[in-house]
Amino acid sequence: MKLHDLKPDLGSKRRRKRVGRGIAAGQGKTAGRGHKGQGARSGGGKGPYFEGGQLPLVRRLPFKRGFTNIFAIHFQEVNVDMLEARFDDGAVVNGASLLAVGLVRKADDPIKVLGRGDLNKRLEVHANKFSKSAAQKIEKAGGSVHAHALKVTGARATVKRLRKADMERLYGDAD
Repeated sequence: MKLHDLKPDLGSKRRRKRVGRGIAAGQGKTAGRGHKGQGARSGGGKGPYFEGGQLPLVRRLPFKRGFTNIFAIHFQEVNVDMLEARFDDGAVVNGASLLAVGLVRKADDPIKVLGRGDLNKRLEVHANKFSKSAAQKIEKAGGSVHAHALKVTGARATVKRLRKADMERLYGDAD
């Protein structure tokens, strides 16, 4: 076999359809666009998901393309066994001290203490939330638990309309 003997597979190469080249060609006159209307005009037609003016599916279902909940609160999680490993007996554990030992990324972001592991040191722990098991383990070891209310800021403070009682229940004192 030589280079001049090479040919593409049968049916792999097709000639492009040449429209608007006379009646005999089969795609003459209207060139496959039909008579009148939006599709017949140059630049006519709509986007890939036009549904006749109805709100398209991709806009009706935000989760199809991703959805960001502007009211979500992202907690930094710290487990009891991490506190045991990084802090001495009698230490005060708060956002700043957790940041100093590398257990959280930001001291001001909400912190939740979870109950994985054991605790044998007496610690004074300040956080926004505690799991029941974490609070029990800290108190059983002789320490104290201080839950601080979240600051109501951003979208939660302006857009979301909650009754004052609900605000206090979710975020502590609303004022």
